[in-house]
Amino acid sequence: MKQSIFEIVSNQALTANVYRMELRGDTSAITAPGQFVNIQLDGMYLRRPISVCDVQGDILTIVYKVVGKGTEAMSRMESGKLDILTGLGNGYDLTLAGEKPVLLGGGVGVPPMYLLARKLREQGKEVSVILGFNTKDEIFYEQEFKALGCAVTVTTVDGSYGLKGFVTDALKTMDYTHFYTCGPEPMLKAVYRASVTSGQMSFEERMGCGFGACMGCSCKTLTGYKRICKDGPVMMKEEILWAQ
Repeated sequence: MKQSIFEIVSNQALTANVYRMELRGDTSAITAPGQFVNIQLDGMYLRRPISVCDVQGDILTIVYKVVGKGTEAMSRMESGKLDILTGLGNGYDLTLAGEKPVLLGGGVGVPPMYLLARKLREQGKEVSVILGFNTKDEIFYEQEFKALGCAVTVTTVDGSYGLKGFVTDALKTMDYTHFYTCGPEPMLKAVYRASVTSGQMSFEERMGCGFGACMGCSCKTLTGYKRICKDGPVMMKEEILWAQ
């Protein structure tokens, strides 16, 4: 973990309530796709955890959804500096991918899939990506994944674009060696049930400190209690105990 000051380079809307922000600063603590950063905002007591979408050199890219006062304030920032904790969380293990990994992202679970896809493509993997949204108006990053050379399938719940249904409907038609996913818990549970290989799941959770001190985001696994922010957010499919 490292605390650094980042300068806002750009901040643009991708959809009505999803934004992409690029920041310049010390990215050396970010070592794996799937990690997150914790952002301090003026007037806010708790930092805001945001997944890493991409990192290249000293440029950090985050994609976030406006859901409260903190992210609403971020959406209005055109310039300035932010105090950010970087290198948080364990990230995805690329060594388990096999030759044909599939990546599933739902809503704001899509951004961490981008850096993962880029790293897997750099290793020569045949990467399939499934992006899940409620409706056509919510879709973002389809073309960015295609530009990496990924086979991209988009699903919408209302059928307004792509395949009508959920990411699991697309998953059932695919041949893959390992899966990676991030999204809301109902989606993760559905992927858990529908998948036919081992895989890695990134959990979204409210966090207090973001680095394991407060124990506020603990969950029970086959190997005992784990902290989503410190021991996760990525967990292996086989270790997850779902709440009844």
